Amino acid sequence: MTEPRPHRLYQTKALPAESELAFLAYWRILAPDQPLPLCAELGGELLFHATRGWRFDFAWPDQRVAVEMDGGRWRPGGGRHSSDSDREKMNAAAALGWRVLHFSPRQLLQNPADCIAVVVRALEWRE
Repeated sequence: MTEPRPHRLYQTKALPAESELAFLAYWRILAPDQPLPLCAELGGELLFHATRGWRFDFAWPDQRVAVEMDGGRWRPGGGRHSSDSDREKMNAAAALGWRVLHFSPRQLLQNPADCIAVVVRALEWRE
């Protein structure tokens, strides 16, 4: 198996989802001393798998932590976030050493402090 190329930033022109804008706003308020993630809202998403073109909504490459907001086209019991292609993406990320955290818009709205705290714990985790 060949080693994937290093990460690179993907410049996007797509408008971010409301849940992604909300996550970034909560991040800035609730984790002001933590590093900002790579994300579309700040100029580009991290392309973590060059041959497949997969990107994360939010990524901290030094810690290999990513956040995916399961919103947008997500639907209970279906949609792209419960598809085999999304599972393939998450399995590939895990195989490359990434820890990917998932949040729904409802989770973020109902308890933003807990969502942000989980990400901070993941960023601070050491073996």
